[in-house]
Amino acid sequence: MRGLKVTILASGSSGNCIHLQSGDTGILIDAGVPKTKIEKRMIEAGINPASDIQAIFITHAHGDHIKGLPLANKWRIPVWASEGEWKNIQAVDDDLRRVMDVGFDMHLFGTFWVRAFPTHHDSYNSLGYVVGWENDGWCSICLDTGKVDAEMLEAMAGSDVYIIESNHEPNMVEASSYPDSVKARVLSDIGHLSNEQTAAALAKLIKGKGERIYLTHLSNNNNMPALAEGTVRRALRQKGFEAGKHYHLEVV
Repeated sequence: MRGLKVTILASGSSGNCIHLQSGDTGILIDAGVPKTKIEKRMIEAGINPASDIQAIFITHAHGDHIKGLPLANKWRIPVWASEGEWKNIQAVDDDLRRVMDVGFDMHLFGTFWVRAFPTHHDSYNSLGYVVGWENDGWCSICLDTGKVDAEMLEAMAGSDVYIIESNHEPNMVEASSYPDSVKARVLSDIGHLSNEQTAAALAKLIKGKGERIYLTHLSNNNNMPALAEGTVRRALRQKGFEAGKHYHLEVV
């Protein structure tokens, strides 16, 4: 896509952090690894933490999404999260706190827009985001949700980039050593997306116009990259789309 650069700085249960940049405008979606690791990975990727982050947007306040938020205090970066999720975020200075409302369009620095949509997770008020630049297209970010409903599909429709959770294979969860309570949580409607759920959502969203798909937040114990990728490829092949021709797929 034209000028939009996507850098996945961390993905998975150990931490999640995504950098999006177009021109002089850059943001982070989540900051779930320690501040020093985010800074190190940004520098390795050619991203300047002093100038290439204009805002941080939080999906929800679990540790693997907010652990590195002291970064905001150091570099004086505004942090946006839902009102509910702020109940569990203590690490951000008061003057940097911003409330993100569902459906609210936030306009940053000229052509840069962000809109939030509700997701389904065991937190107060988890969010996904659609990020857009007038000249560079749109990117949807959907992490940590137990299901994808019609409202979420409508919010993400027409995007050029999809960064979406593909967390687990249900049979692997059932056969795992997790306690029954944890298995039930992961598999519930307020848990995480399975490969099949992610594939079904993408089959409704992808139009074969060269979209970029990033499968993220894979479980280390209950998934494998080849499983996630294969499940999505099969679902999109049934729609007549082939990877590399109609869309581009990466597992991170």
